[in-house]
Amino acid sequence: MKVYFCGSIRGGRDDAAIYRRIVEKLKGYGTVLTEHVTCAELTCTGEVSEGGDRQIHDRDVSWLQEAEVVVAEVSLPSLGVGYELGRAVHMKKRVLCLFRPSSGRRLSAMIRGADDGERFLVRDYSEQEVESVLEEFFSKI
Repeated sequence: MKVYFCGSIRGGRDDAAIYRRIVEKLKGYGTVLTEHVTCAELTCTGEVSEGGDRQIHDRDVSWLQEAEVVVAEVSLPSLGVGYELGRAVHMKKRVLCLFRPSSGRRLSAMIRGADDGERFLVRDYSEQEVESVLEEFFSKI
């Protein structure tokens, strides 16, 4: 199975260590196409690409098309993650959004309200629960 993982890059890197833990768990379910999101060296200035932002966009949309499922950590607001989720919905991908209430933030109503109980799921979690939340999600695919 091919998994597209979404996490904030230019919106902030505060949760990069959490992304790494989630991606390590996701590898047990398949190939994570966007493992680079977890790189400690990646800062909020984003990736450096010879083709610039256009190349990054086109590559990521291609990976999104290739993916069978999308898992997004949405505790840290990110325009890019929101864009990816919108594209995933348009492509009729199965989506799991993970939100940590302990972040002290409120999740956007556009994300929480999109939960349809089937193809687009939003789950609140603590770091200790992430494995069981992923297990539940993937067991239904």
